[in-house]
Amino acid sequence: MKLKFIKINKRNTAGSNSDIPFRLNFLFFIVFLLFAALIGRLAQLQIINGDKYEAEANSGNTRTELRDVERGMIYDSTGKLVAANNTSRAITYTKPLTVTNGEMYHLANKLVGYIKVSTSQLTATNEADYYLAVNKHQVAVDKHISGATKLDKSTLYKEEIAYIKRHKLTANYTSRQKQAAVLYSKMSGAYSLSTVYLKSSGVSDQEMADVGSHLSSLPGIKIGTAWSRSYPDGSSIKSVIGTVTTEKQGLPSDKINQLLAAGYSRNDRVGSSYIESEYENVLKGSKSIVKVETQNGKITKEIKEYGGKQGDSVVLTINAAFQKKVQDIVYSAARSAGAGNAYSPGAYAVVMNPNTGAILAMGGASRNLSTGKVTENALGAINQSFVMGSVVKGATVMGALQQGVITPSNSTLVDEPIKIAGTPTKSSWFNRSGGTNMALTASDALMVSSNAYMMKLAMLEGHFNYAPGKSLTMSPTVFNTLRAHFRQFGLGVKTGVDIPGESAGYEGPSTKSDIGKALDLSFGQYDSYTTIQLAQYMSTVANGGYRLQPRILQSIRQTNPDGTLGATEYEAQPKVLNVVPATSAQWNVVKTGFYKVVHGTSNYRTGRKLQDLKPEVAAKSGTADTFHGTTPTTTLSAISYAPYNDPQVVVAVAFPGLSSESAINMNVVHQIYEEYWKMVQSSDSYK
Repeated sequence: MKLKFIKINKRNTAGSNSDIPFRLNFLFFIVFLLFAALIGRLAQLQIINGDKYEAEANSGNTRTELRDVERGMIYDSTGKLVAANNTSRAITYTKPLTVTNGEMYHLANKLVGYIKVSTSQLTATNEADYYLAVNKHQVAVDKHISGATKLDKSTLYKEEIAYIKRHKLTANYTSRQKQAAVLYSKMSGAYSLSTVYLKSSGVSDQEMADVGSHLSSLPGIKIGTAWSRSYPDGSSIKSVIGTVTTEKQGLPSDKINQLLAAGYSRNDRVGSSYIESEYENVLKGSKSIVKVETQNGKITKEIKEYGGKQGDSVVLTINAAFQKKVQDIVYSAARSAGAGNAYSPGAYAVVMNPNTGAILAMGGASRNLSTGKVTENALGAINQSFVMGSVVKGATVMGALQQGVITPSNSTLVDEPIKIAGTPTKSSWFNRSGGTNMALTASDALMVSSNAYMMKLAMLEGHFNYAPGKSLTMSPTVFNTLRAHFRQFGLGVKTGVDIPGESAGYEGPSTKSDIGKALDLSFGQYDSYTTIQLAQYMSTVANGGYRLQPRILQSIRQTNPDGTLGATEYEAQPKVLNVVPATSAQWNVVKTGFYKVVHGTSNYRTGRKLQDLKPEVAAKSGTADTFHGTTPTTTLSAISYAPYNDPQVVVAVAFPGLSSESAINMNVVHQIYEEYWKMVQSSDSYK
């Protein structure tokens, strides 16, 4: 193989050879400069500003923020809205992770140029806090506090506030400064990344426009909506529904730990009493979820991940129109009973369906004994207990039948004054002297409300053979026996009503030295009961022995986007708490006795005021001799159901602390039945 050599023309390549090294060197120089710049930049990032950028990188964060949604609404049994939400435009503030008092101070001052806020709730402490937000003010105040540098923050703060108040440093604040102080108080009181309302009502179009056009210079400020509870059907039902806390009130102090553990924030608005509290989990809804991205403690981005869900609606068993009428009847009667009577504390009524336990109405009025002022208090029917008197006698008779000391076919005892050695004579109201002694069956004893008959039943159950003048040697276990009879009907125990705050009543002492009180217990002159216990008791009689849990919840419904009632999520059903074990013959004794109270032939029957009602009513009145201190008073009560042959409704009332006996209890029962058959259910098929 032969190699061929090419001859190069030196004249043509000389210039080319000299250009190549120059270009390469220039390129290398450029690359050197770029690497030098890169190395310099890296040195600046890592060595000079490394700590700064590392801190900034570490300060970046993404957090989840939960935001409030509208509360579910409350309806009555007919679908009438009784607790609604009024929505309004609002100016809100979302507090950054880190923000100084000075920054909030300047933001508040700026915002009052665009909105006006009320200063009616502004306190001297709020003004002092606003004053201290200016650093030079705080420095100046601290100079006057002995040992300021050695005090802990909490103690120093108290001293600062006290100094400002003592020297009236905020006395000359202008209206604008006071408004800024209000805004500053709300901002500084918020938790990091929580949203608070700065103005939630009366936001004008101009304020919306001014704030909206300056949002970029108002960090944390947003335009949103707020809601507040309203009562379209009036406030008469409000005492049953209860209340919702404000944002300022936040979580109730008695439930704060429980609610915080359940995921609430301290400033959340929650149901604080009665139905609003009992069904908080239903009404609260699901909060919206917002992802908040921050850098250096500043909010840089917000992303709504879940829009939230308005609370479900609660439908009540109460008929709002009937509730208002019952409340008016009871309120008027309480005022009448209190006229000229210094010791009448009020009046209460419960209307209940004996077949379902549904509460149809609760009326109540409390009277201030010092001023005589009467106020609505429907829930007094579940949390106020009184010695109710003879209404318990049906339970006493049933207990004796169950114990076998009497039978439906053999129950005759003589009504006579009961004379126990060493104690005052006890007697029936119609036979104080013994001039009206009579033989009574159990149903007739209920008709005439015989105290002596009930005392004899108690003595038989206590295995005591009565003879006039004999010492009472019964065992104190008779208290347990009698109370067991009462409890199976719901007397002396909580009824289980789905409203918080129910009272169980009061049991008197039951030692051997109190044995004489067992006789009083037998006819309702010892232990105390609530009005709703009376209603549950009479419902148990009316339905033939099923003690039902009283309830105010009818159903839980979804809330449609337009705010109307949606699909049913839960329908309440009757709940049987216990069954009274009795035969139909035994029930007939008690029911016949209650019928005779109204429709019997004896002149001593106590329910004749109700005899003209159609459908026919069965009832039992109650009169208890009570005391206010050492002053004798009277409690009047009544239990009833109708129609007698197909019970649909129970009415129970109580009028404690009256100065004398009257027919006020029966008159109120009569009025309630008249309104019930007009407003709730037609009586045509029962007449």
